[in-house]
Amino acid sequence: MLRVAIVVDGAFFLKSFKNRYTDFDSKNPATVADVLHKLALKHLNTDDYLYRIFFYDCSPILKRVQLPKSKKGLSLEKGAEAQFRLALHEHLKAKRKVAIRYGELYDGSEDTWKLKEGRTKLLLQGKKSFEELTDEDFQYNALQKGVDLKLGLDIASLAYKKQVEKIVLVAGDSDFVPAIKLARREGIDVVLDSLGQPIRKNLSEHVDGIRSVKITLEDFQTVSDSITHDTP
Repeated sequence: MLRVAIVVDGAFFLKSFKNRYTDFDSKNPATVADVLHKLALKHLNTDDYLYRIFFYDCSPILKRVQLPKSKKGLSLEKGAEAQFRLALHEHLKAKRKVAIRYGELYDGSEDTWKLKEGRTKLLLQGKKSFEELTDEDFQYNALQKGVDLKLGLDIASLAYKKQVEKIVLVAGDSDFVPAIKLARREGIDVVLDSLGQPIRKNLSEHVDGIRSVKITLEDFQTVSDSITHDTP
């Protein structure tokens, strides 16, 4: 029996969800939480013991800001993204064996906005002028802080304390390579699930295996929600 930890980069998982899991509603937080849980269980072999599912994400920024074009006030707390994130975290907390590890979103001392993907190209091509831009062409710019550090430290802790024999890393960021190398030196089997995304060579060469699990509607009938072996 292997003790297994599932370590999930939340931002990567959510960004990949829409294209990876086309059978499911990516805007439904309960559905997204269910798919994540099924994904973790599907990575377990019959005799494996699930130590824990670690999900790394940031709480949304909950404050009032000024829109970039109309200058109207906007409560970020009431926005769709904030409401989705808050609901997702609550659904995950209710799942067996799930632990959420929080980083922080940092937006600087002033309100900052950036153009959404593709808008800059339209401006440069002359297909759209700055005057034609609306509030809908911008998104609030906040940087994620502390998530990668916590993820790496937790991998190191799991390895040094011999809490698990195997770690399944759901991520695509090569910044985690130092933590992965440390875990492998401690005898931990590290498997990468890149959710079908291309993998950088400097990441793939430092794991013990690559296994991208895809969840379909059929899995909700074939993969049990129950977690057996509560004692390793």
